[in-house]
Amino acid sequence: MTETHVWFEKLLGENGISLNAKQLEQFDSYHRLLVDWNERMNLTGITERDAVFEKHFYDSISLSFFVNIKEIKSIADIGSGAGFPSIPLKICFPHLKVVIVDSLNKRIQFLNHLVQELGLDNVSCVHGRAEDIARLPEYRDSFDLVTARAVARLNVLNEFCLPFTRKNGSFAAMKGSQSVEEVKEAGVSLRELKGKVRAEHALKLPFEQSERYIVLIEKTDSTPKKYPRKAGTPLKQPLV
Repeated sequence: MTETHVWFEKLLGENGISLNAKQLEQFDSYHRLLVDWNERMNLTGITERDAVFEKHFYDSISLSFFVNIKEIKSIADIGSGAGFPSIPLKICFPHLKVVIVDSLNKRIQFLNHLVQELGLDNVSCVHGRAEDIARLPEYRDSFDLVTARAVARLNVLNEFCLPFTRKNGSFAAMKGSQSVEEVKEAGVSLRELKGKVRAEHALKLPFEQSERYIVLIEKTDSTPKKYPRKAGTPLKQPLV
């Protein structure tokens, strides 16, 4: 077992997550594939092993410190990039059914290869804009938990993500730092998209000590027909 494995297992264990040899091997393969593909396309600016385990893997899994993932059956990860947070969560909680939505086909190709190499089942990688995919009946108002990590401001994320969330399900916005102003400005979009802030959690990464912030939003009703608006509109004209 490497030094990285030792601290990674210890920190996860302190939060009730135990990993077996296969899961640790999957994280090792994930890192290797990330670095390999990153040489050909821009997936991440972070490639050093310990940094990837802390800033990508541990950071992604930290959502499970505040949400009981064992009770979650399905996750939609919007704008996932290189698979964060959904793939690390899937490795730790193999029962999850995961749908990843990303607008860049190259990233989807990486994710499909990653899923195959890691031997993960029940993971679908969908190429398209969130605004378009959310209008498809098989995805709309469907998921127990929807995630987005460092994608956009909350008033925009609500329109990207709440249409995927089932009634009484949750949307988790994973942010770099706390912003009372950002949550406040999201009030109109929450009202329009039938969301309600249920909890806000702050944490720090264990070594770097940089701040992380998770806003948990409950979906109170089905998405109104007019949302999401056409692709590009939420970013250009956020609901305020």
